[in-house]
Amino acid sequence: MRLSEKELEIVEILEKDARTPLEDVAKMAAISVDEAAALLEKLEQSRVIVRYTSAVDWARIDGHEGVTAMIDVKVTPKRGVGFNEVAQRIYRYKEVSSVYLMSGAYDLSVIVEGRSMNEVARFVSEKLSTLDSVLSTTTHFILKKYKHDGTIFDQADEDKRIVVSP
Repeated sequence: MRLSEKELEIVEILEKDARTPLEDVAKMAAISVDEAAALLEKLEQSRVIVRYTSAVDWARIDGHEGVTAMIDVKVTPKRGVGFNEVAQRIYRYKEVSSVYLMSGAYDLSVIVEGRSMNEVARFVSEKLSTLDSVLSTTTHFILKKYKHDGTIFDQADEDKRIVVSP
């Protein structure tokens, strides 16, 4: 789908902050609120804008630490459907938050979230690695999140005082 200049501008505004009020989006794109609402509805209906999300630093919330793992998966593609069929089987699991087709040594990159390393390990050994098309997996546990989707986590509060020197 080819987007107009204004549609592209709206997408870029909302990608930076999905909570930007419609009135502000209209001002930033130099269009009327009604026009912005119509373009936004079109973008949602055509699934250019799929959903609105929040970036949450779960490490700051006691009792909600959880575990995230990136799993490299080598698969055998099926004739006629390629990697799509196995990717669909994988992303249907509730533990899976993302699946990407990759270039390089592995075919798919799967992001899995669980309450513990054992829960993720059980998912890999009992569900993921047992799929017919899966040849091998390599699991990488995320130890600390520094930046995600353009948002910097665990950023120390900057000292905003002006430096005065003699």
